Amino acid sequence: MNAINFVNKIKKIFFEGIPILIMIALIPIIKNDYLLTLFYIIIILIDFKVKYTKSEWAVFVGGFILMIIFEWIFISTGVETFIRNSLFNTMPLWLPFLWGHGFVAISRVSKYLVK
Repeated sequence: MNAINFVNKIKKIFFEGIPILIMIALIPIIKNDYLLTLFYIIIILIDFKVKYTKSEWAVFVGGFILMIIFEWIFISTGVETFIRNSLFNTMPLWLPFLWGHGFVAISRVSKYLVK
């Protein structure tokens, strides 16, 4: 791999992380879980509008559902606790949206790495 391709991959990987970093940065700023969830949905829709590849909704939904299950297991075993518990009285409502979009970002980055 030449230096230009390497730099392009690094740039693409960096830009894939920006929506996730924004989402994480909003957590301490927006205290209302419903409002934060709305902002997450807007960020996800904008990201999908800017760049969407085939089957990313399936990756998002898979990550969304799996992480609700895994987070619930972590919480029920005492491994993890949340002060904000607007979803099922156990976890923040926005958390599965963050994880679902995280799965999409990981999927995109993995494609860059194997090209």
